[in-house]
Amino acid sequence: MNAMRKNPLLYALVVPGLLYFLIFYYVPMFGVIIAFKDYSPFQGIGGIFSSEWVGFQHFQDFFQSYSFRQVLVNTLLLSFYNLVFGFPAPIILALMLNEVIHRRFKKAIQTISYLPHFLSMVVVVGILHFLLSTDGGLLNEALGWFGADSVLFLGEQKFYRFIIVCTQIWQQIGWESIIFLAAMTMIDPQQYEAAVIDGAGKFKQMLYITLPGILPVIVIMLIFRIGNVLNVNFELILLTYSPSTYDVSDVIDTFVYREGLIGMKYSYTTAVGLFKSLFSAIMLLGANYLAKRFGQEGIW
Repeated sequence: MNAMRKNPLLYALVVPGLLYFLIFYYVPMFGVIIAFKDYSPFQGIGGIFSSEWVGFQHFQDFFQSYSFRQVLVNTLLLSFYNLVFGFPAPIILALMLNEVIHRRFKKAIQTISYLPHFLSMVVVVGILHFLLSTDGGLLNEALGWFGADSVLFLGEQKFYRFIIVCTQIWQQIGWESIIFLAAMTMIDPQQYEAAVIDGAGKFKQMLYITLPGILPVIVIMLIFRIGNVLNVNFELILLTYSPSTYDVSDVIDTFVYREGLIGMKYSYTTAVGLFKSLFSAIMLLGANYLAKRFGQEGIW
């Protein structure tokens, strides 16, 4: 309280952020109750209280449906590929940038790698279509020069996941590398000087000094990534998937969008969303517990 009295303006800066989370994250949690009711949007807000209580019926319907296995497997597979290939990518980029001596070249690479993060997802999908479209797409034009037939890349199941994972890595690799570069600045330079005296090259310095120095940050970021295991870039998938790729592209978020907003099954999809949140919470707690067991600090 004394700190708040001494610095009221500094604490006032926190208020907009608190209001944002309160209004858009905590207040709507009250609506989770409709997952256990037979709610219709035509009943209005009052229907949240007056609609019929059905218990776990919507959860049972989802678990017993054909879509449950399909959307869960697709979501977990895309998340697994993102974790295996997407999580190490910004770490590798940060390690490489950390070794660049020429400042202008380093800043140029950083700017180029950060830029895709600020592009709208619609623009990103537009770039994908420019590259992969069968009607004048750059890649298909190149295939035509070699006499090959055009390929509907976004319409082929065998290409879809690869394209989605690569697009996400391209868009986020530079932005996510910032936190690892910041962590590297906290490493004592004397450690590198001692390593040079001992005859260690750049690779060994990276292996025995840089990586251990940023390991706590890597673990924390990994925990957060595992906690978001069911979040697989809904906007990108929604703008690129089609009925021909549903078997590999339909994830929990797109399923909720179709069934909830288009099919108006609000209670049913609220139950699906609640299942997703509980699953993510369990994964987050489990990852944090394992991190603590292996001697890391974790997130709490």
